[in-house]
Amino acid sequence: MTSRTDPGPNGTDGTDGTDRLVRVRGAREHNLRDVDVDIPREALVVFSGVSGSGKSSLAFSTIYAEAQRRYFDSVSPYARRLIHQVGVPDVDSITGLPPAVALQQQRGTPNVRSSVGSVTTLSSLIRMLYSRAGTYPPRQPMLYAEDFSPNTPQGACPACHGLGHVYETTEDLLVPDPARSIAEGAVAAWPPGWHGGNLRDILTSRGVDIEIPWHRLPKKTRDWILYTDEQPTVPVWAGFTLAEVRAARRHKTEPSYQGTFTGARAYVLHTFATTQSALMKRRAARFLRGTRCASCEGKRLKPEALSVTFAGLDIGELSQRSLHEIATLLAPAAEGRFEDAARGRRSQVDRAATHRDRDRRAAGGHAAHAQAFDSNRTPTLSEEKRVAAQRLARNVVDRVAVLERLGLGYLSMDRATPSLSAGELQRLRLATQIQSQLFGVVYVLDEPSAGLHPADGEALIQALQQLRERGNSVFVVEHDLETMRRADWIVDVGPGAGEHGGRVLYSGPPAGLRAVADSQTARVLFDAQPAVAGQRRRATHHLGLHGVSLHNLREVDVQLPLGVFTVVTGLSGSGKSSLISRALVDLVRDHLGHEDVPADEALDQGPATAVQRTRGRLDGDVDRIRRLVVVDQKPIGRTPRSNLATYTGLLDPVRRLFAATPAARARRFDAGRFSFNVGKGRCATCEGEGFVSVEMMFMPSVFAPCPTCKGARYNEATLAVRWRDRSIADVLRLTVDEALSVFADEPAVCKPLAVLRDLGLGYLRLGQPATEFSGGEAQRIKLATELQRAQRGDALYVLDEPTTGLHPVDADRLFAQLDALVETGNTVVVVEHDLRVIARADWVIDVGPGAGEAGGTIVATGPPEQVAQSDNSRTAVYLRRHLEDRVSAAARI
Repeated sequence: MTSRTDPGPNGTDGTDGTDRLVRVRGAREHNLRDVDVDIPREALVVFSGVSGSGKSSLAFSTIYAEAQRRYFDSVSPYARRLIHQVGVPDVDSITGLPPAVALQQQRGTPNVRSSVGSVTTLSSLIRMLYSRAGTYPPRQPMLYAEDFSPNTPQGACPACHGLGHVYETTEDLLVPDPARSIAEGAVAAWPPGWHGGNLRDILTSRGVDIEIPWHRLPKKTRDWILYTDEQPTVPVWAGFTLAEVRAARRHKTEPSYQGTFTGARAYVLHTFATTQSALMKRRAARFLRGTRCASCEGKRLKPEALSVTFAGLDIGELSQRSLHEIATLLAPAAEGRFEDAARGRRSQVDRAATHRDRDRRAAGGHAAHAQAFDSNRTPTLSEEKRVAAQRLARNVVDRVAVLERLGLGYLSMDRATPSLSAGELQRLRLATQIQSQLFGVVYVLDEPSAGLHPADGEALIQALQQLRERGNSVFVVEHDLETMRRADWIVDVGPGAGEHGGRVLYSGPPAGLRAVADSQTARVLFDAQPAVAGQRRRATHHLGLHGVSLHNLREVDVQLPLGVFTVVTGLSGSGKSSLISRALVDLVRDHLGHEDVPADEALDQGPATAVQRTRGRLDGDVDRIRRLVVVDQKPIGRTPRSNLATYTGLLDPVRRLFAATPAARARRFDAGRFSFNVGKGRCATCEGEGFVSVEMMFMPSVFAPCPTCKGARYNEATLAVRWRDRSIADVLRLTVDEALSVFADEPAVCKPLAVLRDLGLGYLRLGQPATEFSGGEAQRIKLATELQRAQRGDALYVLDEPTTGLHPVDADRLFAQLDALVETGNTVVVVEHDLRVIARADWVIDVGPGAGEAGGTIVATGPPEQVAQSDNSRTAVYLRRHLEDRVSAAARI
């Protein structure tokens, strides 16, 4: 290991634990190999290395975990049971370690009630502002802050319970083909199998003819079948026709059983609200349609709260504005200029919001906006209210300023966190930490540059440096080359991934990394040549998108070339994901006859998204697209039972190999025996989980390996069957790279393994739970599963920021696989910020020019060289520098 233990950026004598170093000795977490390393405090330190090299194991699973463990040791046992603990890291010692705060890459909570306002605590300040300094209608008593929250019973709209939208269904959704009879499945919303047959039998027992077409039934009968809330229990003669039922009644034949009827709408709503099955919920969602709540117009609050205004806007209208707009609206009040705030002036913010306001007024919303900044209201504030308003408004403006510097000014306060990217969510939390004014803390961040346009990268680095200058230590796990160049210190881990990594190759100032021959980071950091494509492909067929409107996109027209590699660029929040991941996908899905975005997915995005649908149309060579493949970063499984082997399907041929062994045949074990999800083969104690929960009285419950199977998941009889001297549990412990050697002569197993390896995932274990995968890993696993298919050259692949979480070396591997898809005649469209990927594209579509209301238009299109010359594109200047600068940016280190 090349290591530096000489004085760091802020000085150290390097002799004992009282110096300014964090000293790690004997770190063995995950793939770390007894790592010893010294890291300076009060410095910006980047942990680099290829994906799976061990850098996160060092930064998070070792350093942060130890800091958290020490903190937990200082609190009472009762308090400890209320906190999720990360465990004790496998390390001999760490000295010089201050308290730590982790800001990790993670998706927003699935709870749509969590929003940008709640994460940043801006919502609390705004509610207090309206409560203490808002303008109330005559004779209305003052409301508390809780009355302005849609997440409390006293504040939520009673019609939609604070969601802003309601779900309803119609006859067209429940019965898509009225020419069918009930017996032929006319009521598509009813469950399949026995349950659906039971409902049909109940109707027959009630005298309904289920053999005639649906549209011939009396409307009263149809409405009762679909919409009744009654649940009558009646005798059922299973499988009888209407005539046979009548005969059975006459002859007093004993019925098969007593059955309870449920209307189609009631069944769908109950299933959607209560089922634990993702499949059942998705099926129920097909029959629901989200609409804006008519009572609160999507503002989520009760009428009394919406009657209170500040500067002429109710709190719902203010929350729907972007953070930048909110800061501009509140700036006069923050400075104590209430008369200025009251004048009916049209600010730049109002002009930017004209399009949205016009749409909402046409739909019946924003009724009071025409009277915004009513001059008869705000100046009448009492002195007490003015003091409160100025203090609260100033706090809001100051907090928003930090968010704007991090490139997040385009977000609205009511934007639901499930709709945020992991990078956006992490930067929101970073802004909160900057506001906290803490010092003497170790901040550990996981790829804060993820999803960030180069134009916003400078502000991020300045924010990290601001934390450092306050006396904090900033440890960043990062792949961004510019962040590495601006760091005070680099800890490079590698050289490879998994068992081929786990060593600290270098620890010192960035310039010293140049001399480390084994470092894959050094190769790209000091590479004098930018990554550019060879021969650009030219498209002969195009797909036209016309009049696309969604979120900040307004009547957008764009031509998308087919059969080439296209990259869509733009600032964070410019509208590129709305254009590609939503609008393009929705329109192509409609063309292919696929179901619309399921209601449960829309609900996960929050109230605004749930009722927003893409407007626009397709033309051109659309018939050349016969298949749509969307490869996103959503988790591939929500429980530990889902793992790499089960998701990719490679476990199926492995189980067949075990079932074909002499030992298995002698015991009459079939392939199902080797599934830990099937009772006959799994361990009865842990039911195939591999671990058990241990209750610790007033301490938190802990998970320990199953005492029976020792974490193997299977019972003894199953584990006794060996294939080439390995049990099925031994196979699941193999990494992808190891399994390729073990199954070298088994093509059915090797094919998916080889694709995973080629995508840089050779370090993953076959049995690794899906819950442990990052968003980038999940996306590449999905892509690997897709790449196993035979390519026909008629598919459209859509990926959103696929290089997130990837080292430049791994990004090159990913690009090679995407390039191979294009070579076989497919179309690949990616939303991306990585200049190395943009430079390799055949075609670039730049969206902007700004973010939020300042974006939403097509700024430039063409090959990268052409887009780089655009005067209006914020991407162009960085792309031009990447394409033209033949002197390495690393020379600036």
